[in-house]
Amino acid sequence: MESYALLIGATLSAGTVLAIAALGLLINEKAGIVNLGAEGMMLCAAIAGFATVVHTGNTWLGFGAGMAAGAVLAAIFGVLVIWLNTNQYATGLALSLFGVGFSAFAGISYVQAKLPELPKYAIPVLGDVPLLGPALFQQHPLVYLTMLLVAGLIWFLYRSRAGLVLRSVGESPESAHALGYPVRRIRLAAVVAGGSLCGLAGAYISTVYTPLWVEGMVAGRGWIALALTTFATWRPARVLLGAYLFGGVTMLQFHLQATGVQVASQLLSMLPYVATIVVLALISRNPAWIRINMPASLGKPFYPGS
Repeated sequence: MESYALLIGATLSAGTVLAIAALGLLINEKAGIVNLGAEGMMLCAAIAGFATVVHTGNTWLGFGAGMAAGAVLAAIFGVLVIWLNTNQYATGLALSLFGVGFSAFAGISYVQAKLPELPKYAIPVLGDVPLLGPALFQQHPLVYLTMLLVAGLIWFLYRSRAGLVLRSVGESPESAHALGYPVRRIRLAAVVAGGSLCGLAGAYISTVYTPLWVEGMVAGRGWIALALTTFATWRPARVLLGAYLFGGVTMLQFHLQATGVQVASQLLSMLPYVATIVVLALISRNPAWIRINMPASLGKPFYPGS
C-alpha cells in the first residue's frame, strides 16, 4: 500500500508540470492563438529558474525568473504572429527549436551545479495521516496552487466580463473589433500570460520536480501539454484531470520497474507518448465534437478592417 501512496504522490507532482503548461496554452488558444513553442519556452525557463536558484538559493525567485523568461519569449512570438502576421505554426516551431538550442548553450556551465536541499512540505495533521498523508498532503505548495489556478481560471473564463471578452476574441475577432475591443492587444496579453505559465512549469521541473540541469530535460512535456488542451476540449478542469492521467502514466513506468516487472525500460519510457497518440487518435474519430468545443478562429490571423 505504501508504494501506491508514493505513486499517487508522484503522479500529482508529475501532473502539475503538465497542468500548468497546458493551462497557459489553453489561455492562448481561447484567444485564438496556437503556440507550438511551449517546449522551447519551458526549456529556457528551466535554465533561467535553475540558474537563479543556484545563485540566490530561493526557489520562488527561480519560479519568477522562469515566468519572466517564458513571458519574454511569448511576447516575441506574439509580436511576430499578431502584428506581423507570420504563420503561427511555423513561428511556434521556430521558437521551440530556438529554445532547445539556446537552453543547451546557456546551461553548459550549470550541468554539474547543485541546488540547496528543498525543505520538507506537509500540511499540519493531515500530512501525518498514514498512506493519505504521503500521497496527498506532503506536496510542494505549487501543487495545491495549481488546483487553485484551475478554479480561478474557470471563474475568469466563464464568470467574468474580461473572460467573456477573451473568449469572444477567440470565437469572432471581427465582431469583437467591431464592438471596439483591441483584439491584437488582448491576444498579446493572453499569449504573454500563457508563456509565463509555461515558464513556471519549466522552472518547476528544474528546481523542484528534478532539481538539476540536463540538456533537453523537459523531454517532450511541452508537446504533451499542447495535446492536453485538445484532449480536455479546452476546459480547465479537464486539463487538470488529463494532466494527472498523463502524469500517472509517466510515473507508472518507475512503479513497474520498482516492483520488478520484467519489461524493457525503453518500452516503459514510451508509455506517456504512446498514451498521448492513442488519446488524440480516439478524440479525432469525432471531428464534429472537436469543432463544437474549439475556438472558431483558432490559428487564424486577424486583419483589422478586413
